[in-house]
Amino acid sequence: MPEVILRVPNDIVDAIRLPPDDIHAELQKELALALYKRGILSSGKACALANLSRWEWIELLGQRKVPRHYTAGDLEKDRAHVKRCQ
Repeated sequence: MPEVILRVPNDIVDAIRLPPDDIHAELQKELALALYKRGILSSGKACALANLSRWEWIELLGQRKVPRHYTAGDLEKDRAHVKRCQ
């Protein structure tokens, strides 16, 4: 799959109330958060898109009060994995 380049018009970039050097990284984080919230990206892929470490991503989710997509089924799978590894 080819790389996707998102073009943002200059007037919009100029309207973003952030230091110019921070705009690219912040837009990546916002896109990652939006796609994760909608269930379009997994946590791991959204973390990679945001260019954050796993712990930075989890912290950002907490700061933004974004619920993590972790179900009871996920918990059971994790428990089963731990039991197999013991």
